[in-house]
Amino acid sequence: MVNKENKNKIPVSFILKIMVVILLIGSHLLFENKISDNKWLTQVIKGLSTFLVPSILLSVSRFIVIALYNAQHANKAVRGNFVLGINRLTAVINAIFAIIAIMIALGINPIEFVTSLTIVAMAIAVLFRDYITNLISGLFIMFSEQLSVGDRIKIGDHKGRIVDITFANIIVQNEEDDIVMVPNNLVFTNPTVNLSAHRSNLFTVKFELPLYAATEIDKLEQEVQAVTLNHPNLAKDSDMILNVEEIGKDFVRYKIELHAVSSSNRLHKQLENELLRQILIFERTLIKSS
Repeated sequence: MVNKENKNKIPVSFILKIMVVILLIGSHLLFENKISDNKWLTQVIKGLSTFLVPSILLSVSRFIVIALYNAQHANKAVRGNFVLGINRLTAVINAIFAIIAIMIALGINPIEFVTSLTIVAMAIAVLFRDYITNLISGLFIMFSEQLSVGDRIKIGDHKGRIVDITFANIIVQNEEDDIVMVPNNLVFTNPTVNLSAHRSNLFTVKFELPLYAATEIDKLEQEVQAVTLNHPNLAKDSDMILNVEEIGKDFVRYKIELHAVSSSNRLHKQLENELLRQILIFERTLIKSS
């Protein structure tokens, strides 16, 4: 209930913009002659109007677009990327209008200024090429349904939960609770796995044991079954499947597939830890017996 009330509240910044515009219109009507005689004051008012009017229209458009989007997807499980993208894009456009307004207030013609700095702008574009491509990639990510805040992802060597998406980076909280800033470009240049997109009750536990333990595979299966049998967090019809993934020079890599009662990543991690603890006990017992 609190969240809904907060969403419906009109931002204070929007109200302040409306009040300033009303004051500007009132001042212009009451003191038109005095303002027109003061060139500096005229430029400042023109600059403020250049920023405030488009900014107010942009805020109203943003509110309408988000309201229509939410109404259209009211009965669907949607991801928050669209709203995030609209908010970020609105902030960028507002910043552009603010820069133009400052130029006008200082008596600088924005068109002439941009034209005169074409060569400099090209040099800046080359210097900040990576940031610009990251920004464009960020927009693609925000307006797509492929990745969203809260998803667990794997990008290259980075794995964790998305806590934010900016124009420069995807902010990922890894399994060690470290915050990793992954450049947006990596999503399009590296294999990216969304571990939350198609959530399943099936989960996998991978591990490896010394080569000599391969002769005790039957005992290992019994140890694992002792943990999984009648486990409250495992599906009743879940059959434990132990597969050999790889045989190395002095190790054997295994994989166990199981079905949990839900698709919760936290539950899967908990079950994985239980099995790995039992496997460590099994390995320690083999070492002692040898």
